[in-house]
Amino acid sequence: MTLLAALFFIAAFATLVAILWSGFHLFSDPENPLEDRLEELQANTTGGQVRSRRRRARGGVLNSLMFLISLVPGGEDWLRDTEKELQAAGVRNRAYIALYSVGNVLFLLAMMGGMLWLQWENEVAKKIAGLAAAFILGWLLPRQILYRLVARYKRRLQEALPDTIDLLGIVLGTGLALDQALMRVSEEMQHIYPELSSEFYTVVMQVKAGQERSKAFQQLVRRTGIEDIKSLSAMIVQSERFGTSLAQALKVYAEALRTRRRLRGEAAIGKAGIKMLFPIVLFILPALFVIALVPGMLSAFRNLAGGIGAGR
Repeated sequence: MTLLAALFFIAAFATLVAILWSGFHLFSDPENPLEDRLEELQANTTGGQVRSRRRRARGGVLNSLMFLISLVPGGEDWLRDTEKELQAAGVRNRAYIALYSVGNVLFLLAMMGGMLWLQWENEVAKKIAGLAAAFILGWLLPRQILYRLVARYKRRLQEALPDTIDLLGIVLGTGLALDQALMRVSEEMQHIYPELSSEFYTVVMQVKAGQERSKAFQQLVRRTGIEDIKSLSAMIVQSERFGTSLAQALKVYAEALRTRRRLRGEAAIGKAGIKMLFPIVLFILPALFVIALVPGMLSAFRNLAGGIGAGR
């Protein structure tokens, strides 16, 4: 009965998600890049209060649900932190941000509702304990998945930096300007390192839209949170300010990044032996002991039993 109830709960939750996804595509507003850009500039100048008004004004199923979440005490801060984390994971589409936020809340409510339904006939203390466990799981599981996505995105950016910076120095050595070189590198690297290519393309588009290059690189550092990109941004800004050669500096910096990548690989190899110790002790050694010792022990017990029977 418990298995059937769990399957029914999973099917009901999947149906609810499908209905909400269909409603989002049916009733969501069409995209307007000019309006989105104006709202982004307004949000950057007036602060976070514009964001809640934007959710209420734009309409749509997901935006309406996000506005309802923002009305809860602490909901606006949670939505802002979630949006920052998703941007750090490379998710910049507002539809996906809204979908994740609403899905996180629905998953939490579904976990608590399912636990309450499964323990409907239990005692009050067991119900409270089950609801507490469901709340913790419903809150932590989506956050852990998001943290893993952020860590994977940063790792991909970190691994792409040496080759991309080396190519950027080569392109700058041909006489192209910095914006043209960044655009060229992003086009060449979009199939090999799409994450870093997208970040460089965003910087170029921000500069073309009229933003200062220093602020564009500051936003790049804020989005990624990687120290190597922070050093790269400072190097580019200082080179532009003082008129020094950037191509040679990028070549030296790319070599330093390549050395750091090799050292990280060697450190990972050194840690592999220690990490494999626990699986070997817990899983492999017991199986080897069973395979090696059990046949001999069975044979000894059989011979001992036969000797005792012959003695009688």
